Amino acid sequence: MALRLVKVGLKARDDVALGRFWAGALGWRARGEGAGVTCLVPQGFDRSGTAALGVDLVRVPEPEAVAYRAHLDLASDSPEHQEELVARLTALGAERVDIGQGEVPWTVMADPEGNVFCVLEPRETYRDTGPVAAVVVDCADPHALAAFWGGAAGWEVRETREDLVRLRAPGNAGPYLEFFRRAPGTTPLHHRLHLDALALPGHDLKAEIARLERLGARTVDGGRGEASCRPMADIEGNEFCLLAPGAGAE
Repeated sequence: MALRLVKVGLKARDDVALGRFWAGALGWRARGEGAGVTCLVPQGFDRSGTAALGVDLVRVPEPEAVAYRAHLDLASDSPEHQEELVARLTALGAERVDIGQGEVPWTVMADPEGNVFCVLEPRETYRDTGPVAAVVVDCADPHALAAFWGGAAGWEVRETREDLVRLRAPGNAGPYLEFFRRAPGTTPLHHRLHLDALALPGHDLKAEIARLERLGARTVDGGRGEASCRPMADIEGNEFCLLAPGAGAE
């Protein structure tokens, strides 16, 4: 496989403040504050590992309105841990929100900039993911989108239903990438969260772009962008960034 998923990017009005929130939420360390991008990585983070997945907060002067097309699910290992995590996140500046979820065992919250995420009840599926259980994408066709990302990044199917496909990195480590079918008649929205994929050393960036285009991706903004980062969109229009080899190195 010629690329690896390495980061989740989240647009922010204030990357430093939001980075501090998410560092506290995940128990990760922050670096690069003050440069317009705050990077969060777990202790012992190794970007060369197939399951490494950090979080970047990227400052944008006027990010689009918050929408719920993609979000993070956080894991808990017991009812007491879930309760403690919700309390800690509230103290850090998050709040509980109602997005029409009804009576559910997980807790829906919003970070200080309004980005919605979920604190899950204990689930065996997520017992070894770390604090981030899953990156969840609301989509029209979960099977087609999972096939694209499986082909693009080499992540493997771990569960499939009519309305859901779960992918995970080879070796069953790190968070899941989950695709849920959106409710019929729901208007697809832009979102602040995106994936960053790193082209591996020895692989030409242009050749990798061409491979992704054969899978159904497209470049956005006419392919403009820094030489080290090319903005692209998957088959449902979800934007992601393709990083040149070495661009995401620690």
